[in-house]
Amino acid sequence: MTQAVLSLGSNLGDRFAHLRTAVSELRDVLLVVSGVYETPPWGDPDQPAYLNAVVLVRDEGAGPRDWLDRARAVEAVAGRVRDPERRFGPRSLDVDVVAVWNEDGEPVVSDDPELTLPHPRAHLRAFVLRPWIDIQPYGRLPGHGWLTDLMSAEPVASDVLDLRPQPDLRLESD
Repeated sequence: MTQAVLSLGSNLGDRFAHLRTAVSELRDVLLVVSGVYETPPWGDPDQPAYLNAVVLVRDEGAGPRDWLDRARAVEAVAGRVRDPERRFGPRSLDVDVVAVWNEDGEPVVSDDPELTLPHPRAHLRAFVLRPWIDIQPYGRLPGHGWLTDLMSAEPVASDVLDLRPQPDLRLESD
């Protein structure tokens, strides 16, 4: 049985509906869902704000590649179209595999260019770390340390100020 943290983000169309779609598509493996946060765009500022959340999922026999395939399938359901000209551009739904743990609870480390684990920029992204703390207050990002320590270090500490919790938007599995 493997476990994974997936980051969800949307800034096109009905952003909340896209996040709900992701949670619904993952309901058979879903353990817990974070709160929703509105965040400024990262990496490409010329686009609308995002809604972001994080989910913890578990599946017997799923490997890291299975989580990537599942993430892409969920994106497709939400109509995600990748624009090679805008790597960090707007999207209906983005599902990133942040970290994966094997059946023994050991973190999976991979330098595969298509699936680097843990996610190579997760430690720099308040929009990943803050929602993750909602579901694992004592969580650790493999290779980088405690989530709370990462949140209080620059450059993340400055970005935290721009996150806006959306308590009226609750994501729940069916």
